[in-house]
Amino acid sequence: MRGLLPAACVLLLTVQANPADPTALKRSVVADYSTLVYASYEDAVDQARSLADCVDGFLAAPSEDSLNHARQAWIEARVPYAQTEAYRFYDGPIDAVDGLINSWPIDENLIDYVEGEPAAGVINHPDRYPHITADLIASLNEKGGEKNITAGFHAIEFLLWGQDLNDDGPGRRSFRDYVDGQAPNAGRRRDYLRAAVHLLVDDLRIVVKEWAPDQPGNYRARFLAMPPDEALTAIVKGVGILSGSELAGERLTVPYETKEQEDEHSCFSDNTHRDLLYDAVGIQNVYLGRYVRANGERIEGHGLREVLARVNPALAAKLADQMEASVAAARALPPPFDRAIQGVDAAPGRVAVKKLINALRAQADTIAEAGVALGLKLNF
Repeated sequence: MRGLLPAACVLLLTVQANPADPTALKRSVVADYSTLVYASYEDAVDQARSLADCVDGFLAAPSEDSLNHARQAWIEARVPYAQTEAYRFYDGPIDAVDGLINSWPIDENLIDYVEGEPAAGVINHPDRYPHITADLIASLNEKGGEKNITAGFHAIEFLLWGQDLNDDGPGRRSFRDYVDGQAPNAGRRRDYLRAAVHLLVDDLRIVVKEWAPDQPGNYRARFLAMPPDEALTAIVKGVGILSGSELAGERLTVPYETKEQEDEHSCFSDNTHRDLLYDAVGIQNVYLGRYVRANGERIEGHGLREVLARVNPALAAKLADQMEASVAAARALPPPFDRAIQGVDAAPGRVAVKKLINALRAQADTIAEAGVALGLKLNF
């Protein structure tokens, strides 16, 4: 892990862009975006490694304290990763492995026991799956259906918390599930959790390598070699889809309408409100050209706002205000999310969720408008 730096420490990126040369500014935005992507995926890997270390410690000596320590590491690992979701949706490196990293919702009974099904899941079927390995977990992921998730953050989340059957908090899986003689197949459960968390680290490392600087032939090198408008199209598409169909749609409107806990993003840990906040922050990071690293270091460079301000200053300011409003609306979500979506539409929780939906939808519409203003060919 990197040493902590003061929060005020700022790394400035390509500030040498010629303000009289629009193409040079676009190239600077693309270059600085690549630097932000690499830094945030580095943080995601670092935090995932910390999670793996905590899980290894828990499995070596299961206890309530060591389980809680692993759970907290999972929550902390979500902070940088959620901010990287703004880099999806344009066939970049993450899109090739995201199914193994962050897929949801999951049919958790494919992994382990659930209420009413004590013998469910890979863990409880040594006859079918004699050896639990990372290769097995990866091979079963999404096999036969998009909810057939066996890998990634949410599979690990389920193994740490268990089903959330409580109105007033997250799941309450006991550490005894991992103690031989105190729960069926405890050793296989240990094998599954250990393999799943190390698989997560390995898959994130794949993405980091593709965004590493000065590596001929990797995705970053190809991205920087694109015509600037082509690269900008990918950047705008990523934040536009995340803001609109993904966040406002799948992750918010669906659970808002169904009121079903299973439709929330992190339903076992009750971490959904934080996921949504850092997703919104990630979009804003791309627009403003900035990122605050896990160690407190601030990276600042050229963002989409500068390019948009060249052609439509009023639209650039409007979008900046909308993103600030979206972040504020996400921050105001009352946890836990599964309780916030309940009740009548006038209930405070549902009002807060609806406000965030509306903010993200308006923001997505303006992102699309910005793409048109920039002359980009978008298909979202």
